[in-house]
Amino acid sequence: MTEITNYITNDFKAIDSQESIAVVHDFFDELTFSHFPVVEEEIYIGSIASDDIETFASDKKIIDYRYSFENFYARTNMIWLDVLEIFAKNHTNLVPVLDESNKYVGYYEIEDVMKFFHETPFLQEPGRIIVVKKRVLDYSMSQITQIVESNNGKLLGLFVSNADIENVELTLKLSLGPINEIIQSFRRYNYEIVSEHHEDNYTSTLKERSDYLDKYLNI
Repeated sequence: MTEITNYITNDFKAIDSQESIAVVHDFFDELTFSHFPVVEEEIYIGSIASDDIETFASDKKIIDYRYSFENFYARTNMIWLDVLEIFAKNHTNLVPVLDESNKYVGYYEIEDVMKFFHETPFLQEPGRIIVVKKRVLDYSMSQITQIVESNNGKLLGLFVSNADIENVELTLKLSLGPINEIIQSFRRYNYEIVSEHHEDNYTSTLKERSDYLDKYLNI
């Protein structure tokens, strides 16, 4: 599989800190980037948002608005899932990439990272998706893996797909394993099953028993 670092690009040079706002304004007018990196002697000092440029005086320099820079970035040694998380957390379509000495290397574009994501076994390999939910303080990645593997399942991947201050949802993809037994094991460990599964007999069985009991009581 292709390495994520193969998607680092330098199609457009980083913005120099001494560049004028007028030039940068024209740059964003021609392109669709939400942010773009700013450098000072090849060292990354932050990203400027395209929305902010509209409010700046055109005769000023970019460095005059350093207080508005956003300081998110990826490292050259980051795995693709961490890179994807940076995109999501910062609501951006471009992420600068730095080496270990903070030297600017280039940038990732969201379209390229999603292309890489679609080539991963997580999406390419056939399998089943399960979405589980639990309190933030109670869930454990190692426990989730153990539940799957103790039921002879094979995990292709998992990631946090939703979260708030109380709960976290995790999306799992399995290549092998008895789905119903795995689901019941998650329930025994107090995980809520968010996704729906045709093989999941637990809910349907409860409903059938409840319907039977209702009929019995109404005789």
